[in-house]
Order: sequence, then C-alpha cells, then structure tokens
Amino acid sequence: MILAAGRGERMRPLTDQVPKPLLEAAGRPLVEYQIEALREAGITELIINHAHLGQQILDRLGDGRRYGMVIRYSPEPEGALETGGGIKQALPLLGDAAFLVVNADIWTDYPYGKLCHEPAGLAHLVLVDNPVHHLDGDFRLENGTVKTGGDDQLTFSGIGVYRPELFAGTASGAFPLAPLLRRAMQAGLVSGEHYRGQWMDIGTPQRLAELDRRLRS
Repeated sequence: MILAAGRGERMRPLTDQVPKPLLEAAGRPLVEYQIEALREAGITELIINHAHLGQQILDRLGDGRRYGMVIRYSPEPEGALETGGGIKQALPLLGDAAFLVVNADIWTDYPYGKLCHEPAGLAHLVLVDNPVHHLDGDFRLENGTVKTGGDDQLTFSGIGVYRPELFAGTASGAFPLAPLLRRAMQAGLVSGEHYRGQWMDIGTPQRLAELDRRLRS
C-alpha cells in the first residue's frame, strides 16, 4: 500500500492545485519513484489511498498497467483518515497476510526486495538516521526490536510491514498509526532494521527542490 491521502499543508501553495504525491522531482511525480522501486522488487499489486485532489492521482496512474502492476484505490473523505484509519479502511483490499506500507512522500534507494516479508510480531519498521529537521528521532532499535523512549533514537522512514492483527479492535474512522505501534512495541511485537542508505522525507518545498537538484545531478 502507498499512502497518498495527505493534504500536504507544509507543501502549500504547491499542493493547492496538485496532490502531494504528484509533485515532481526531476520531471517525475514522487509517487512514481516508489511505484517503480516496488515493481523492481517484484511487487505487482498496489493499493493507493487518496483524498485531497484524489481524482488527479487516478487519472495519472490509472490501473497500473503501464507500470506493469495492478493498482486499486481506497478513496477517503476530504480531510482523510490519518495513517491508521487509512490502512484500516483498506484492509479488505490488502488481505489476511502481512503487507507493506510506504509513504508516497519519501524518496529512497532502499532495496524493497530485501525487506522482511513475515514479521515475527505485528510489525517490522525500517528506521533511518535522523535528518536535520527531526534530530530527536522516533524509536529506539535494540537487538532487532523496536522500542520507545531512551537515547539513540532513530527516525521511522515511512516504510513498514504490518499484520492485519495490528489493527484488531480499532473502530472505523480517522486515527493515527503511532499509538498502535507503541502499544505493540511495549509488548515486544515490533521488529526493525536500520537502513543507512539514501532517504529523504519530502515534506517542504525546500526539500522537494533539494531532491530535484540531487536527481538532476
């Protein structure tokens, strides 16, 4: 699943007319870099959620045939359902097995083909070095297990593998993913890895321009 429903407030005014996943770097939409990286890893079925200006995403990506994939969509109401609610709504499309979720607004050379497909617990997260705009990090990695609090925290990359059971007991509607992950971490049910390759969170026009310069060079 690619998460593409966010409003992109920090990207305004760019996102007033174009949904954030379709903003371009080096002449290509951000979401296309993810689609092609997933296809290269052998993934051929995608679910993409959308809300703000979502029809533009459907018009641009279509059924996925031109990418050699099958793309289905999970439309959300204006304002979206947050990360947890968006995944919860898409569960009927995702099936009963563990599934990969990727943020549409990141750029990375992470090798998806090497990602853990079957977490021993409820989730497996890819963590990265803390960028300058998020120096405190999110979670701590200890012997392959992701934990909360403490020193030496890393940043969650927006790449995770989840089991549907992570969402057991949640109600439909908008809710964040982080509290579910933290609860699972407290039970020792979240594994993780530290990726040291290239990764960027394209959250502002300045970072989009930086990525554009990097790719063009």
